[in-house]
Amino acid sequence: MAGKPKTAAAKKKQPAAAETSVSIEEQTLAFLKSGGEIEQINSGVSGQQSMAGPKHITLGNTPKTN
Repeated sequence: MAGKPKTAAAKKKQPAAAETSVSIEEQTLAFLKSGGEIEQINSGVSGQQSMAGPKHITLGNTPKTN
């Protein structure tokens, strides 16, 4: 007795790039009209702060000194 073939659920189609660009432009204009300002950030600068400290890796066996 063969079972029904299993199929994956259909994925939503991504919006066209033009729709997305228009949406971003509309949101930007609304932001500027409400008094918002756009700040220019230099290339290579990250807005995320690092949560991890420096990583120190020691390889090999080093003699312990007391």
